[in-house]
Amino acid sequence: MQTIKAAVCREFGAPLVIEEVRLAAPGMGEVEVTLDAVAICHSDIHYAEGAWGGVLPAVYGHEAAGVVTATGDGVRAAAVGDAVIVTLIRACGSCASCASGRPVLCETSRDGSKGPLSTADGAPMEQAMACGAFAEKVVVDQSQIVKIPADMSKEAACLLSCGVITGVGAVVNAAGLRPGQDVVVIGAGGVGLNAIQGARIAGARRIVAVDMTEQKLEIARSFGATHGVLATDTAPWRRAYKALGGRGADAVIVTVGAIPAYEQAANYLGRGGRAVLIGMPHSGAMASYEPVMLAALGQGMVGSKMGDVVIQRDIPWMVDLYRQGRLQLDELISGRWKLEEINEAFADTRSGSAKRNVIVF
Repeated sequence: MQTIKAAVCREFGAPLVIEEVRLAAPGMGEVEVTLDAVAICHSDIHYAEGAWGGVLPAVYGHEAAGVVTATGDGVRAAAVGDAVIVTLIRACGSCASCASGRPVLCETSRDGSKGPLSTADGAPMEQAMACGAFAEKVVVDQSQIVKIPADMSKEAACLLSCGVITGVGAVVNAAGLRPGQDVVVIGAGGVGLNAIQGARIAGARRIVAVDMTEQKLEIARSFGATHGVLATDTAPWRRAYKALGGRGADAVIVTVGAIPAYEQAANYLGRGGRAVLIGMPHSGAMASYEPVMLAALGQGMVGSKMGDVVIQRDIPWMVDLYRQGRLQLDELISGRWKLEEINEAFADTRSGSAKRNVIVF
């Protein structure tokens, strides 16, 4: 048992507390990763605010990259010294979802309060999202890591753990976009920009970004959007129709958890189009639709968790795209912060101006 520094949530809605916590050695099939970087996702903030409940005290953080510094028995995915990405996708490999190629929906339950973390005096501590990466080190299951080139920037690599695979995967895997089709992306934040990149990489004809400010739309264009529409406009889907040449989109990707975005998503769809829902509203929030239009026009709506990725298949592909200069990662980083500055980094992320803030160790 070793002691490490971590940012701990002890009260929902209160600032995180930097304190010493205990980290157990890796057990069977587990690896210890000493972290170099961890990005801040809006999901971490929502959890810390109590939006989805949970157990406290807890350590959040799930977009991480570092180096393997210890392994338990039976580990084949990596060896000590390997550079890796750490994800929250913990897959048993044998349940129905894993066996059918959907490890992000693994059905094997896990109690995070019985994981490798404990308080300085030995009391239970939640390893949130099976990661607990707002800390100097993590111990995770080998199914959660992917090896990366040793010379790849960990600050860039950590973004692949969630925001990038969720956005790109939603377009490529969930929407099944084909070259020449049209896409509307609602929300040009961290995940939305990656959905835009995914559409560009997949060969979309036109990509319309929808957001609240012209500044965000301009950033969206730098990642591949061909058009921008202000969500504050009256009936913004009409502007999107015009941008698409008088037709609806083949795919609409909703990357924000705002209920109006969910309720309006179908308005952007063309005949036979599909809305892919990524953003996570708070528990209890409700949206409504006019289902007759979905049925009459052959449209569909589907949720997508983590871009429906298979990390050992999809992340190496995205790493290669990055090294070719076809996937923008460095450009996603808005700011670099120390662990001790995590509350300031949270505040900057909440403001909506940041693409991705990264804690650098």
